[in-house]
Parts: sequence; structure tokens; C-alpha cells
Amino acid sequence: MRLHVIIAAVCWCGLVDSRKIRGISSSYKRFYRERKSFLCIDGSKVIPFEQVNDDYCDCEDGSDEPGTSACPRGRFYCTNLGFRPHYIPSSRVNDGICDCCDASDEYNSHAHCQNTCWNLGQRERAYVEGQMRTLDEGLQLKQQLIEEGVLLWREKQSQLRELQQAAEDLQIKLEDHRKRKHEADRRKEQTLKALEAGDGGLRRQNSTVTGIFKLLDSNKDGSLTVDEVQAKVALVHDEERVLSEDEAVIKDTPGAPGSPAGEDPHLKAVDRAAEWEATNLKKVEEAYETVNMEISDLQKKLALDYGTDWEFLFLNSQCYKLKVYEYTYTLCPFNQVTQKSTAGTEVSLGKWGMWAGTPKNQYSQMVYENGEPCWQGGSRSTTVTLTCGTETALRSVKEPSKCQYIMDFQTPVACQPVLKQRGIHSEL
Repeated sequence: MRLHVIIAAVCWCGLVDSRKIRGISSSYKRFYRERKSFLCIDGSKVIPFEQVNDDYCDCEDGSDEPGTSACPRGRFYCTNLGFRPHYIPSSRVNDGICDCCDASDEYNSHAHCQNTCWNLGQRERAYVEGQMRTLDEGLQLKQQLIEEGVLLWREKQSQLRELQQAAEDLQIKLEDHRKRKHEADRRKEQTLKALEAGDGGLRRQNSTVTGIFKLLDSNKDGSLTVDEVQAKVALVHDEERVLSEDEAVIKDTPGAPGSPAGEDPHLKAVDRAAEWEATNLKKVEEAYETVNMEISDLQKKLALDYGTDWEFLFLNSQCYKLKVYEYTYTLCPFNQVTQKSTAGTEVSLGKWGMWAGTPKNQYSQMVYENGEPCWQGGSRSTTVTLTCGTETALRSVKEPSKCQYIMDFQTPVACQPVLKQRGIHSEL
């Protein structure tokens, strides 16, 4: 008789324990300590404790039936020892389908469930460990890129200062060359005015040259031949000889009408000086314009937000490609995104707009806007999500809606130390 009482007591305790504990997480066990009455967790009703897990829903929040499917709003807690614990809707309890890897949701059904939690947990632990190794390596690479970014930033700042100094020097040269050109133009203008006024010395020289030309021009046809020169020129050092044909050939004869050399020598000199100054001025102007363009371009690059430690600076002037079916996508950070078909047609999917990440990590997303017009109206745009990795590469491209693109861009500089705090659940 005593043995029967002990067996009955054990069975009753097991029944009570299964009714109280099944489907409850450790953090909620304090609400289900055996007592005469049970208060619904939402505080709406008090019921006798024996009505807990009796397969009849008494509480509106379903808290009295954590281990059965009686309540439509109820939840069943899968302990899943060795893997991740989680909740399932209570409607799935004893429905013949194994939802918990420890099979605890099918305690009273004909389903033959195996406990797969350990295998699942082992795979997840291996995955998490791999992710942690990737994160550690990514953070090390990120630190290197931060150091390179700081050096590159300083280098570009130094380059900017050098360009600005060069621009100042060129501006001084420019002003000097402008003055010299102005002076050369003024001398040329004065020479022309003197010639037009018939300056005495210049007029006598011009008269002499013209007289010689007329003397040699025997037939008065306004041009000189070899025969005419040989006939007129005979005495050299008191000896009579005939000029050779080569000696008699006159090139650029001073005073010959219509000949370029017939111009005034002084005028030619000041004209060449003016042209020389004009050429030099043009060269200095071009150099000054080029330097200012370089300064403007560098200032625009330095004005961009490259992260708190300039870690994203190395991405500037870089491009990353990915082929998806018949299209090749190209992401040029801080510049633009393009799509090129196999036929060679290239379409802009957006130009650099802004960082658009979360308040905790604004550098987790890039937005590229104002791409080429879409046939539905509006313009194409691309959102680039940055993920942690040991390599910098474009990983995927999707078009969830027409002319709106999403890219996954992996790079070590996207790795965040806070990820290490997530870890693995303690029950694993």
C-alpha cells in the first residue's frame, strides 16, 4: 500500500511539474510557482492554479496555457538546449509538425521528432566563430586602412597647400607678363605712329633702300632679275669682276616693294617682342588655369565625408565591378553607379548623394541619386549597403522595384567592434 502511494505521488508530481513548466522560459517561471491561485500575467483575471495548462483558455493574454494550443494568442517556448531558444505560436503545439529542434512542442502527438539541437548548434557555433574570425581580421585591416587614410589625408592637404602656393606664384608671374605684354604693345604702337608720321631717320633709310632698288631695276618693271643685278654690280675692292648667279640672287631684298623684309627693321623687332610676350602670357595663363582646376577638384574631394577617421578615403578614385546575367554593374564610391549591357549600352544608376545609415552607424549605407530617367518617370537611384568583410568587393545587385537598385558592398572599413558584443546565447 505504501509503495502504491509513493508511485501515485511521483506520477502526480510529474503531471503537475509538466503542466506548470512546459512551454515556459526561465525568466517567466516565477509567475508559475505552484500556489492556490494564478494571476494572468496581464493582470486581467485570477483563476485557480489547477486551471493552468488544462487545455482551456482562461486568460485573454493566453498566459494560463503556455504549454497547450488552447489560447489563440498563446506562445510556446522552445528551450532547444544546445541551440537557440525561441517562441512559436501555441497553435503549433501538438500539431504533428516538429517546430522545436528539441521536439518539446510535440509532447502529446504521434509525430516522431528527433532532437537536432546539438547539430544545429554546432553548425551555428562554427558559423559564428567564422564570423568572429572575419570580424577580427576585418578590424585589423580596418585599422591599417585608417592609418593609410590619415596619411593620405595629410598628403592631399600638403598637395593642396603646394598647389595654392603654385597658384600664388603663377598669379605674380601672370601680372608681370601682362605688364610686359602691355609695354611691348605700347612700343609697337609708338613705332607704328612714328612710321606713319614720317620719322626723318627712318624716311632717309627707306629712301636709300628704295633708290638702290630703282638703280638695279633696269627695265623698271618693279622686280629684280639675276641679269639686272649682274649687269649693275661690278666693282669689288677696286677690281672688276662679275657676280656669280648665286651671289646675284636676292632674297628678301631690303626695299623691294611687297617683300616682307621690306618692312622697317625696328618695327619687325618690336613686333617680334610683342608676339613673344603674347606667347609667354598665354602659357602662364594656361598653367594658372590648370593649377586652379586641380585646386578646385582637390577641394571638392577633401570636402566629402570619409568617415570619422578618414577610413573610407581609400575608396575615392576606385571602381568595383560585378556581372549579373547580361549586365555589368560598376560602383565608383563617391562618384557614380552605372549599368552596362552586353550590347555596350551604359546607363547611369545614380550619382553620389549622401550617407544614409542608421543613427548608430550612418556609414552603413550610401545613396546614389539622379541617375538617367526611368521610363516610368523619375530617375534611377541606388542604395549601397556596406557589410563587414576581409575584402573590398561588390557582392550583389538587386532591383526590387523598377529603376530602384540595391547593392551589397563588402569592405573591412564597414566592420564595427560592437558586433563582437552579440556573441552566442548563453544556453548554447
